[in-house]
Amino acid sequence: MKVCWEQVAGGVTAPRGFRAAAVRCGIRQVETDDLALLVCDTQGAAAATFTTNRVAAAPVRWSRRAIATGRVRAAVVNSGNANACTGERGERDVATTAAKAAELLGFQPENFLIASTGIIGRYLPIDKLLEGLPRVVRLLDGSLEAGERFARAILTTDTTLKQAALRCDLGGGASVTLGGATKGAGMIAPGMATTLTFLTTDAAIEAPLLQKALKRAVDRTYNRISIDEHMSTNDTVLCLASGLADAPPVRGGTGAARRFEAALTELCQTLAVKIVADGEGATRLVRIEVTGAPSVRLAVAAGRAIADSPLCKCALHSGDPNWGRFVSAAGYACPPLEEARTRLFIGEKLAYAAGAPGPATEAELAAAMAGREVLLRLELGLGKAQATVWTCDLSKEYVAINADYHT
Repeated sequence: MKVCWEQVAGGVTAPRGFRAAAVRCGIRQVETDDLALLVCDTQGAAAATFTTNRVAAAPVRWSRRAIATGRVRAAVVNSGNANACTGERGERDVATTAAKAAELLGFQPENFLIASTGIIGRYLPIDKLLEGLPRVVRLLDGSLEAGERFARAILTTDTTLKQAALRCDLGGGASVTLGGATKGAGMIAPGMATTLTFLTTDAAIEAPLLQKALKRAVDRTYNRISIDEHMSTNDTVLCLASGLADAPPVRGGTGAARRFEAALTELCQTLAVKIVADGEGATRLVRIEVTGAPSVRLAVAAGRAIADSPLCKCALHSGDPNWGRFVSAAGYACPPLEEARTRLFIGEKLAYAAGAPGPATEAELAAAMAGREVLLRLELGLGKAQATVWTCDLSKEYVAINADYHT
């Protein structure tokens, strides 16, 4: 499909009909905003995906029920405490948060998706959160600055702000805007991915169509990133649509629907890659392209095997062109793989072909792995399916960060 979008400034408040705010209420020990609020000014459509981890945080369980009502139009988010593995008290704290936010905004509790991120197994300091809610409501604003403050407040071990916005051409002179903010730097693994992500659009679109588009977009982007193969308890991707764009409604089976989904996928990919690039202790962003697979599932499996292997990630960190690790990882993840058909490129250099070393010298392969971004291209020669997986290297800094994270 011809590119139907262009990047624009901002994040969640770039589309029409959204306000955001953030305050510091003392949940995190560092002096930074840790309570954020995002509100849609209309009762538009909402869609979401959540962690597939059987150990799911209290906010996830609440939010699954809220999305099912079809009435979500706002999100309350805190950082610094995951409110996961907190039993009945955790459930009560989520319900109390939604009830208080509803009272302050004149909404109903089911209008709120609740999301938390931070340390697992500690009770949420609910008194601090409730004290902060009236302050964050008073600060609600539709400016790009408010959207950026929201995006900063949801971060934990992240070192960079992660937001983006696109304008999508629906055809016939009509356009809509999509915006988003995401967080994540550790506990990142495919299977919904490990993140809190908030997406907004001013498109007019029905919830079932939005849900289908979001699920496919997440499958192709967030579900194809990996930092440490550890799935979180709190994964949430929320997409809200205000319907306030000066454009006709997006209908299923139309060119406008295909363009909208392509732009939504591009937005998710942009945000997801920002997560991997900011992986805890990471020094390299790695793109693994698998082509010629018999199915997309097997292409993803081969790419993920390389992305998740500690041996591969250590080689990527040092820039060591030990390509045998990459090939062998694909071999155990993709049973139909045939050595005689397989080729591995590092950058543009052929490292392995038909079961033997390729023509590239070790020095050439090392040079191809020396940059901030590394490309691995695995050609299987078994079919027409392909997939891309993103990961990062594994450094000593990652170990240091996570050895001391809890204390």
